[in-house]
Amino acid sequence: MAERRAVRVHLGAQRLDLLEGEEVVASWPVSTAVRGGGEREGSEQTPRGRHEIRARIGAGQPQGAVFVGRRATGEVCTAERFAADPERDWILTRILWLRGLEHGRNRGGEVDSMRRWIYIHGTPDEASLGAPASHGCIRMSNADVVELFDRVEPGDLVEIVD
Repeated sequence: MAERRAVRVHLGAQRLDLLEGEEVVASWPVSTAVRGGGEREGSEQTPRGRHEIRARIGAGQPQGAVFVGRRATGEVCTAERFAADPERDWILTRILWLRGLEHGRNRGGEVDSMRRWIYIHGTPDEASLGAPASHGCIRMSNADVVELFDRVEPGDLVEIVD
């Protein structure tokens, strides 16, 4: 039987690890929320605790594909487009939509990660990776999010720790 695959996001280290069992098989820099960890709706913080991948969105899209409302717009974000609108919360390339597994912490009521639209997704702001810069989501380089996307499935555990 294969070891259970899981993802662990380290807020303090700004790193995402892919695990098989307890072994780290890949690791990438990420950017989580500027405002740190927190679960409340409207907080613009990254929710902690146990989650699962609810959905994988964007298979087959090119790197830099722009998503709005979890749908590809047909546009591709270029360096010029990013430079023209650097404050936009760009969601690019792939989306791994997270669902909280802990009622009262990251699921249900005002702390529901899925209703907060918490994703792991690509970003054009790759210079910020390794430092908090997001509005709550977990940002990765476009190449890295493709690699992760291709290695995980809906239902895989995602643990977000301080």
